[in-house]
Amino acid sequence: MSQQINQLLDWQPNAKLAAMPTVSAEDHRYGMRHFAVGVTIITARDGETRAGLTATAVCSVTADPPRLVVFVNKNVAASEIILNSGALCVNVLAGEQEEVAKAFAGMIKEVHGDARFEHACWRELVTGAPTLDGSLANFDCRVIKVFDESTHNAFLCEVLATCERNDGEALIYLNGAFRRIPQ
Repeated sequence: MSQQINQLLDWQPNAKLAAMPTVSAEDHRYGMRHFAVGVTIITARDGETRAGLTATAVCSVTADPPRLVVFVNKNVAASEIILNSGALCVNVLAGEQEEVAKAFAGMIKEVHGDARFEHACWRELVTGAPTLDGSLANFDCRVIKVFDESTHNAFLCEVLATCERNDGEALIYLNGAFRRIPQ
C-alpha cells in the first residue's frame, strides 16, 4: 500500500539558520510558560481500556475539512491507546473543571489510571472515546495520520462530532498555573 506524504520534499531549510544551535530545553520551557493556552483533556478508549491526559498542545489545522492536531507524549498510556483505537476526544475545559484537569495531569497523588475518570461525568459521541460532560467543547475525532515528533506523537485528526456550551469561563494555563477567563 503506498503512503501519501504531505510534505514539500523539494523545500530546503535555510542552510545558515540550520547550522545555528537551538535554545536549551529549559529556556524553551521557560519562554512557553508565558504563552496562555486553553486546557484540554485528551481521552481515548481501546476496548474496555480508557486513558486520558491533560494537554495544552492542541491546534486547529483547517475548518474544511475539520481537522485538529494533537500532540501526546509517547510515554503516556493514552498515546498507545490512541494508536490502537485510531480515535480520540479533545475536551476543552471550563473554568470549574480545574480539579479534573489536575487529576488527568497527575497532580493529585492518589489518583492514577482509570480512577481519573471518577472525577467527572463521561459519555460517548461516535468514536467511543470518553467525552467529558460540561466541557466548553468536545471534538470527537478519528486519527488520519501520525507524525513522530521527537518525544511526542502528533495526531492529525478529523472531527466527526462536536458538542459545545455557550456559557461559563474558559480554563487556561499560564505561568505554571491554571486560570479562568470569562467568555
